[in-house]
Amino acid sequence: MVDTNQGGLPDGRTNPPRNWITGQETTRSNFGLGRDLSQPQRGLAAVKRVVWPQPGVAKRPPMTRMDRMDKTLLDYLQRILNARVYDVAIETALDPAPKLSKRLDNRVWLKREDTQPVFSFKLRGAYNKMARLSQAERSRGVVCASAGNHAQGVALSARKLGCRATIVMPVTTPQLKSDAVASLGADVVFHGESYSDAHTHATRLADQHGFVFVHPFDDPDVIAGQGTIGMEILRQHQHPIHAVFVAVGGGGLIAGVAAYIKAVRPEIKVIGVQMVDSDAMMRSVRAKQRVRLDDVGLFSDGTAVKYVGEETFRIARNLVDEFITVDSDSVCAAIKDAFEDTRSIMEPAGAIGIAGMKQYVAKNKIQDQSLVAITCGANINFDRLRFVAERAEVGEEREALFAITIPEERGSFKKLCELVRQRSVTEFSYRLSDNDHAHVLVGLTTEDRSEAALIGQTFSDAGFAAVNLVDDELSKQHLRYMVGGRSPLTENERLFRFEFPERPGALMRFLSSMAPGWNISLFHYRNHGADYGRILVGIQVPPNDHAALQAFLGDRGYPFAEETENPVYQMFLR
Repeated sequence: MVDTNQGGLPDGRTNPPRNWITGQETTRSNFGLGRDLSQPQRGLAAVKRVVWPQPGVAKRPPMTRMDRMDKTLLDYLQRILNARVYDVAIETALDPAPKLSKRLDNRVWLKREDTQPVFSFKLRGAYNKMARLSQAERSRGVVCASAGNHAQGVALSARKLGCRATIVMPVTTPQLKSDAVASLGADVVFHGESYSDAHTHATRLADQHGFVFVHPFDDPDVIAGQGTIGMEILRQHQHPIHAVFVAVGGGGLIAGVAAYIKAVRPEIKVIGVQMVDSDAMMRSVRAKQRVRLDDVGLFSDGTAVKYVGEETFRIARNLVDEFITVDSDSVCAAIKDAFEDTRSIMEPAGAIGIAGMKQYVAKNKIQDQSLVAITCGANINFDRLRFVAERAEVGEEREALFAITIPEERGSFKKLCELVRQRSVTEFSYRLSDNDHAHVLVGLTTEDRSEAALIGQTFSDAGFAAVNLVDDELSKQHLRYMVGGRSPLTENERLFRFEFPERPGALMRFLSSMAPGWNISLFHYRNHGADYGRILVGIQVPPNDHAALQAFLGDRGYPFAEETENPVYQMFLR
């Protein structure tokens, strides 16, 4: 705590400010750099030293809410400074993110908790809690409820401390995570379909068998363990920091980080980031009481908490500067951002801080500031990567999706292709279904969101009605995969699979060399990031042109396979 009471002591003496730990005179906190004491302060640095008893004052007035919060900060600062985490955890790097820094026009740093031995920050709090149990308590064994990261932290801590650990996991837990917990020597019990079900069963086991329950977030020792992340950030970056962005689920991480930062360098903003469908903490802070959500989204399973902790709520309510909510598309984009700078793949919860940082920068138009995001985990299932890759471009607002109506007449499809030939196409789907009009789904890469409107105007100027589907969830999640179906208008249709080189002009050269009497009746293309694009094409060719078609296919030089007799085509598309 810095004594900012210069000239205000009861006996009239003037005192220069002093650091509350070292007692040294200072004009700024010894924990931070460049604090302007003429500005309003928060946390321990804002507290004036008051000497008791005071002349003429009979008794000390009752503690105010701010007094109690200062006492809490001092308590947590001591807990964090004495936390036992480094028997199992490492001091993770605070890495610069040069590509993201350039894009955001700010200095971006990533606190790499994804590099912990269990790929998550959770072992800090779990070990600090368990290491402080008495030998008698540890001999009884510990139990916890978790679907992933906390479970691994408890299991590793138990192995290190030589005690038994029982982990209750929902039956929906991916085998990857349950296997990881079992490999650390813990007893895994599956119960219920949600964390709440598992938590209820874990507390029942604790009562029945005398196990010590290790809470994933609502425990002072767990909070203090997570707070060592804030301690490391300030030690590793002793220059000004504008804000630290923290993923929020039950609140253990942000409570610990905020407690340390606000005690030591309160000018730094601590900003909580939550999924838009798992925002229990933000709603609770706004309501000034804990709010229980009926349901939570599961995309970011590491932050999917319906009811935040009592202690974490108390701390977050008083210390967190702001809350931001993000959606799954922006988190997918943030996973990609992290990968481009680190070559590591974060889990959704691990990238939430980055997504919130990007939104904060865009909203507040800040520049040339130092921003820190805690990448708190990397336990992602491999089969989720397909979804992440699909949605990252949309979340980054670098893909525009359109439904375009064109006349069902020869040359219309080619004209549409000419309009988009200068852009990178991510999606192109069409199926003949009407004699007068055709509906085409087109995805194009863009530099930013505003470009979609200009593209739509280009289509309109060419006489094509276009509907912008960037914000349409039905289209992004389902329709783009369902374009097609049977058509009664596909006489003489033959179906081919092609491999086109992923370079500009390949499709136009293919279309331009087709005979004018042939009609494209089906077309599907999706960019999967490979060197070659795989395209499905239906071509209506009169029987007397079959020889010309074979010559055309041979002259193109593109690998192809005919699928006209494929039973799947006959069942669903013919």
